[in-house]
Amino acid sequence: MIGFGVKTSQARDYANYANLKKVWLEAERLGYNSGWLFDHLFELPQTGPSNEPCLEAWTTLTSLAADTEKIRLGVTVICAAYRNPALLAKMASTLDVISHGRLDFGIGAGWAEAEYKAYGYTFDKPAIRIAKLRDTLRIIKKMWIEEKATYKGRYYTITDAINNPKPLQKPHPPIWVGGGGEQLTLKVTAELADGCNFISLTPEDYKHKLDVLQAHCAKIRRNPAEIKKSWQGRVIIANDEPQVKEKLRKFMDTPQGATRAASNNLVGTPEQCIKRIQQYKDLGITQFMLVFPEAPGDLGTMRLFSEKVMPHFK
Repeated sequence: MIGFGVKTSQARDYANYANLKKVWLEAERLGYNSGWLFDHLFELPQTGPSNEPCLEAWTTLTSLAADTEKIRLGVTVICAAYRNPALLAKMASTLDVISHGRLDFGIGAGWAEAEYKAYGYTFDKPAIRIAKLRDTLRIIKKMWIEEKATYKGRYYTITDAINNPKPLQKPHPPIWVGGGGEQLTLKVTAELADGCNFISLTPEDYKHKLDVLQAHCAKIRRNPAEIKKSWQGRVIIANDEPQVKEKLRKFMDTPQGATRAASNNLVGTPEQCIKRIQQYKDLGITQFMLVFPEAPGDLGTMRLFSEKVMPHFK
């Protein structure tokens, strides 16, 4: 079965919590199975850091857990460096309990150098950031499962750390590692993740990443089928092609951007989107994390997608 989730930011219009809540409640009503936030401390458009309001991810997710009933809750992806690993394990356990077992735990090594420097975090080279991610995941797993967790890593250490209550989901909430770095990130995914998340990849590029992931799994004798696959990207959908082209012009700054968006996002009529999703499904993808550019002001695209695309994948 394919799951379709809605990805929102917490900046600009979405920094108004009433708008954000409206979108999530509508997504839940329409049958989307999950909702996702981002983990940024301020908005990072292409032109650089923005002074636009931006809500913090975990605090916001906790409020959404109380305001919703069925939809699963996640962040794509938590930056491992922004929170102490043991504290993050405690926070995630608490949220899973509060939400009655609805947490999907998305995490990555982090990439936004401007945020690191602005907030006083050390921005290490990729190899160190990913090594810290590995330590973080090992600590979190131990604290989610063991009564008293002890771990001595290169970057983080815990001693007899108690974490009660445990998460409701057993053995623990699913761990989604975001990132497509082929030498380091996908190696950590093979070792420690329950799912992988890639952003706006064409089916051909996605297949290549899966081939790399499979090779890492083979080295540690892990069955790659154990790792769920997800895809994240924009949805630009309309009932006919002229409307699709009009939306592309609206949401993409240049013709080149529109061409690129059409190749690595879900763009087209409902029939065309169904065909593209089938290509991803054939690769083994079971979860789609979808960004709807019109929301929160216009929820028509979310409704159109739920009415004309989602029923084909039940």
